[in-house]
Amino acid sequence: MPTDFDQRVLNEIPDAVMATTPDGAVCYWSDGAERLFGYPACEVMGRALADTIVPAEGVEEERRLLAESLAAGAGIYESTRRRKDGSLVHVDISVRTILDKDNRLELIVLSKKDVTRLKVIRDSRIVEAKFGVLLESMPDGIVMANPSGLIVLANSQAERLFGYMRDELRGQPIEILLPARLRSTHVAHRSNYFSQPRVRSMGAGLELNGVRKDGSEFAVEISLSPIVTDEGTLVMSAIRDISERKRIERILQEKNVELGIAARAKDRFLANMSHELRTPLNGIIGFAELMHCGKLGLVSEPHKEYLGDILTCARHLQHLINDILDLAKVGAGRIDLHIEEIDLPRLVGEVRDALRTIAAKKDMTIDVHVAPDLATIIGDAARIRQILYNYLSNALKFSHESSRVQVRCLLEGAENFRIEVEDNGIGIARQDIDRLFVEFQQLDAGSAKRYQGTGLGLALTKRLAEALGGGVEVRSEPGQGTVFSAVLPRVLVDAAADETVRRTAPEAL
Repeated sequence: MPTDFDQRVLNEIPDAVMATTPDGAVCYWSDGAERLFGYPACEVMGRALADTIVPAEGVEEERRLLAESLAAGAGIYESTRRRKDGSLVHVDISVRTILDKDNRLELIVLSKKDVTRLKVIRDSRIVEAKFGVLLESMPDGIVMANPSGLIVLANSQAERLFGYMRDELRGQPIEILLPARLRSTHVAHRSNYFSQPRVRSMGAGLELNGVRKDGSEFAVEISLSPIVTDEGTLVMSAIRDISERKRIERILQEKNVELGIAARAKDRFLANMSHELRTPLNGIIGFAELMHCGKLGLVSEPHKEYLGDILTCARHLQHLINDILDLAKVGAGRIDLHIEEIDLPRLVGEVRDALRTIAAKKDMTIDVHVAPDLATIIGDAARIRQILYNYLSNALKFSHESSRVQVRCLLEGAENFRIEVEDNGIGIARQDIDRLFVEFQQLDAGSAKRYQGTGLGLALTKRLAEALGGGVEVRSEPGQGTVFSAVLPRVLVDAAADETVRRTAPEAL
């Protein structure tokens, strides 16, 4: 081992000088080695040198090169080493062997010189000659770096993006283009990437910010591509400024929040207006009915006809208001469920009877079939009645005269049942089906539309079915009629309802 004088001399050498035993354990570590690799001697003495500073992907190559040098008694080669902080450095390595008096290997002495910047210049010339014209034609900023994380080449778009001249970037660590708060973590990310380089598409990685020469930050997206050269693997980063896109996204997010607040306020307003709108309208309908029936005195035939028109219009208005208010309540999350035992055949019959007059005017027949196992269900009768009424009135509206509409209530697995309403009407084009359940959307929406309506019925039906824990479906072909369905639970349990609802369900269910 070196004397005190030798020690002082070796520590003044700028290169890293180290010695290992024949099995690779460190037995000497100079001050130059500490400066280059970041490890003080106390942390490496006795440790395997290969495990300490050789990257995992370079272990096999290091064993081969070292074995060749030991066989010859000396050797010189270039390789990459890992510092304590995880960063990589390219070194020129000289190996010498020291033999004992019996001519057996006693020590391996290594000198490692940092040639990273020299390699940058060399790689830069090779890459620029090979790829320079191609990189200049690319729309994104292109920065190429070597395994040590030093910039080898940057195109003119990268210069404009970051505000540097090309020669200012060459040889600088890639982290110079990142905000200071991200640099230390990026060193580890970069080193891990070089251990297993792979293509990473634009926007697939972490969200990053770049920093210009003047210190200003901007949002970027980066794609990474390993480029294999005769001098080793480089990584090409394509960098895109997405500041404007981020600004627009923030504006849209803020607008969406504002629209959401406004929509919820609208829904709350309409839900709260239920009493104020329905009460006066019910009064109009009630007094008109009394007058129409002659209970408030004799009414002439013309006046009776006018009162009938008032009732028809008022009930139509009542139906529209009910749909709007129910839709608003569902949207505001304020729909109330009244869970009870339901005689399903009776409920279906009541809806059919309510629409029998409309069917009779078109000389249409309404056929009903309810599966025997569905004689009794547990649910919200008013909401199920509303769903069936909307489907059936829609079928009558769009069916041909003197035709047949079918209502079926069928089992759907162990826990659900299906309400189907089938007509043989005009049908629906496939591209229009997605618009059926959207508020205020009508497929026949022209100024001279043939079928009247507001576009609320199906939208409300969908919302109600979902509020009951189910969903809606539709099958249709133009000119071949339509089948509207609602799949609902046979036993509806409201989260806020008493658990006795479950216990009172009939055993047949």
